[in-house]
Amino acid sequence: MRVLFCTDGSKISYNAIKNFSLWTKTDTIVDIICVIDWSFLPDEAVIEEAGFINNCRNVADNILDYTEKIIIDLNLELGEKIKLCGTAVESILEQLDAKKYDAVIMGSHGKKGIQRWLGSVSREVLEATEIPAYISKNKNESKNILFTTDGTECSYKVAQKAIEELKLDDKEVYICTVVENPDLLFLEGTLDTNWMMAIRAQQEIYSDKALKTMIELFDQYSINIKQSRILEGVPAQSILDYAIEKEIDLIIVGTTVKSKMHRFLLDSVSKRVVENAKSDAFVIRIQDEITK
Repeated sequence: MRVLFCTDGSKISYNAIKNFSLWTKTDTIVDIICVIDWSFLPDEAVIEEAGFINNCRNVADNILDYTEKIIIDLNLELGEKIKLCGTAVESILEQLDAKKYDAVIMGSHGKKGIQRWLGSVSREVLEATEIPAYISKNKNESKNILFTTDGTECSYKVAQKAIEELKLDDKEVYICTVVENPDLLFLEGTLDTNWMMAIRAQQEIYSDKALKTMIELFDQYSINIKQSRILEGVPAQSILDYAIEKEIDLIIVGTTVKSKMHRFLLDSVSKRVVENAKSDAFVIRIQDEITK
């Protein structure tokens, strides 16, 4: 497994690689990228301030050297140290295109309000790349992991890929699915009690089958499940609440790649989970067979 670790020298970025090191298998190779981004300066300033540019390059070199020591201390295999000049998002995406990576590792500063999702480097990279992305916010125990399923083939493929890529033999595994309360549907049918009871019965059957299918998948890999649970409510919020209740350290988030020709936006549930989770998130995209 070869991953690209993006760092700006911040504690948050180092938390990301430290957390990831406890999930990844021993044969992981880590390339480190640090981007010198002076795009916020006027062109004249960049041209005139040669000393400033050299200082930026020296800072980047120091960050890469310090990160190298962290990688070695974490018993990960060091790959390349990459220093690029340009905007952070474009430089990271160019590197991801230049070499085949199995995942990209990034820290997220977890800004609040409208800035929480807008203007984030990790968000823009996440939207634009097809490969799995590990997004971390805080240092955690890297022990409890949550898989979610909506009963679709995509969710099973996502879980299988995570099982194959991550080290789970010493982890606490949780699985959940969400039954959306019919009372929350803005339809005339919600006024009909019999209609709501029929919908609820079908949802419970579907959810029970979805959980059983996931459990069978984990059994194939001889992975013990700490708990499986059918939740009720708004999907994203129910998942987030359950993650807090169980002190989840990592949520596996799945989504489908809709097209090869465009940048890829997460669906609303995945986006809300990644944006609001206190835990780390590992976002795995599965190619839609119909749109390949």
